[in-house]
Amino acid sequence: MALQISATNPEHPALLLALPWHLPLEEWPDRHLVPLPRGISRHVVRYARAGDEVVAVKELAERPAVREFGLLRDLDRLNIPAVDPLAVVTGRTRGDTPLEPVLITRHLTGSMPYRSMFETTMRPATMHRLMDALAVLLVRLHLAGFAWGDCSLSNTLFRRDAGAYAAYLVDAETGELHSRLSDGQRAYDLDLARVNISGELLDLEASGALHPSVDPIEFGTEICRRYDGLWRELTRTSVYPAGKHHYIDRRIRRLNELGFDVAEMQIGHSSNGDTVTFVPKVVDAGHHQRQLLRLTGLDAEENQARRLLNDLESWMATQEDYSPGDPPPSSRLRSSKGDPHAARPEVLAHRWVREVFRPTVRAVPPELRGSMDAAELYHELLEHRWYLSERAQHDIGLDTAVDDYVKHILPKIRKALPSTDVTTPSA
Repeated sequence: MALQISATNPEHPALLLALPWHLPLEEWPDRHLVPLPRGISRHVVRYARAGDEVVAVKELAERPAVREFGLLRDLDRLNIPAVDPLAVVTGRTRGDTPLEPVLITRHLTGSMPYRSMFETTMRPATMHRLMDALAVLLVRLHLAGFAWGDCSLSNTLFRRDAGAYAAYLVDAETGELHSRLSDGQRAYDLDLARVNISGELLDLEASGALHPSVDPIEFGTEICRRYDGLWRELTRTSVYPAGKHHYIDRRIRRLNELGFDVAEMQIGHSSNGDTVTFVPKVVDAGHHQRQLLRLTGLDAEENQARRLLNDLESWMATQEDYSPGDPPPSSRLRSSKGDPHAARPEVLAHRWVREVFRPTVRAVPPELRGSMDAAELYHELLEHRWYLSERAQHDIGLDTAVDDYVKHILPKIRKALPSTDVTTPSA
């Protein structure tokens, strides 16, 4: 059988042909590989360079490779955080000896497997943020009808997201996509997550990489508590007194604050008209991501987007066409109706990108940023500005914060990064 590359983009096969498909993945020469940290996998996995892109290459049998490729494409279509599938390569041979096919995905820039994050003992507070990120990912998968079948830290990549973390699915081999999941399917996934996470943390404890105050079993059950709380908030039925329509608006705002959008609402009145039953249909996370993208064209993680929108709102309030009688900035981001003299929110937002966001990010030398993306860097600068302003008891301004961050903070961050942290091309 001849070598065959099935790709999502017609440009990818030409780039991938330069890789040594006639060799088992374990024997690939170093000149093709990129020294990025890898998690534990039951398959052989390597990072390689294909043109200007860094890709993850995983050897596995043809049927599961093609199946996982299809599932990852489905998750991409559903806007679920997962690695981006690029191609499946079949028909590999070494002389007359057949070699296993490979699944190729795009490297998730700035991401880390959990074991690399534990190279220095991770504080319990940071571990709680990882559990939060994983719970959000699992809830998003279940809302979309995807049963993971192997939820674990090993099958997840984490990216920094404005002081928190965003979790991405990296292994869909055991997954199944349905129109809707039953309670039993969700419970099975959640129990697997509890067992897998406890086992992974016990392994870290045995190697001395786990904080002494962390109980692996307790942390394994924490994912269940966080998942249950989030699922209940997103799917519960609310009963309100008739006429209290602002209660429904408050519930929608609460869901938006969690990063989820409401696509449909079922509202029913009781027979005597005293109460209203409200059932939201939550379809997707990324509420702030989409709002930021619509207003500014900036593509960021959810928490980053929330932080940037807050800064944008604060900046808008300082502009000449904003007065104390205007709607609050958050309302202005949603609508400029009722004020014919106000600039459109999109116009103000693009001015903020041009006059504030881009100049601030460009003030930090690229060689000092490492793999930190622009949105995360801007968040870090806002955090540093707040810290310096609190210490000085007055707003010190972004320019001063940038100068101090470059001189005193970035050198420490770069020194603390593992040697495998390399800057990779943007996707």
